[in-house]
Amino acid sequence: MSFGLVNIPVKLYPAIVDKGVHFHQLHGRDGARIEQRRVCPLDGEEVPYDQIVKGYELRPGRYVVLTQEELEAAAPRATRAIEIEDFVPLSQIDPIQFDQSYYLAPDRGASKPYALLLAALRETGRVGVARLVLRSKQSLAALRPYGTAIALSTLHFGDEIARPDRIEALPDAESKPEARELAMALQLVQTLSGDFVADKYRDEYRERLLEVIERKSHGETIHVAPFHAPARTLDLKAALEASLARARDREKAAPKEHRGNPGVH
Repeated sequence: MSFGLVNIPVKLYPAIVDKGVHFHQLHGRDGARIEQRRVCPLDGEEVPYDQIVKGYELRPGRYVVLTQEELEAAAPRATRAIEIEDFVPLSQIDPIQFDQSYYLAPDRGASKPYALLLAALRETGRVGVARLVLRSKQSLAALRPYGTAIALSTLHFGDEIARPDRIEALPDAESKPEARELAMALQLVQTLSGDFVADKYRDEYRERLLEVIERKSHGETIHVAPFHAPARTLDLKAALEASLARARDREKAAPKEHRGNPGVH
């Protein structure tokens, strides 16, 4: 990792733990695990890996085939450096640009310059914008303090972000809310306002799914409740008023430490 003429040997550690519930495909009749095979749709024959080439589709059915040498010619320069180019306010990086996150830890003998950069980032309130090659792909990244470590989050390049103005279904000028509706919406937002506490939010689907797996592994029969789609909002004002009433009831029932900021009411 480098900024200016300062070089800091570091190691990269995953910051996100994959807790998704993963399944294998099995043959329903005998429980055998299904194999994935590469088969040519023209002759039905399985294709050996050494006969597979990479092609870029210009239009349906029209490909440009690239050799391994041609791919390597376009590959980013092999480097293990994280080169910080700029220091910017974190608020100027829209969350839509963030991708994967990692921790950087100092390699042997690099604790002092690592601590120096960490302190500089904290004191200035800025994040380092850097380039690096990760898994043979050039990546953009943001480096920022996270507890006692420097976190590295890869970023999408600007041209990878699809512009929302391409979406035809977005509201137009005729969809402008009425003053009364907006006032109630603002009041609802204020009633539900508070500090972000990450541990408050849990993956309820994963927890329920693991519970179902545990119960079924013990021979229990799982009964599926019928799905009822939520009713469509026909009366917007009535829905807002009901939402406000429910939010106030929830706030009264919540412990003091879990309530929103008092200054927003």
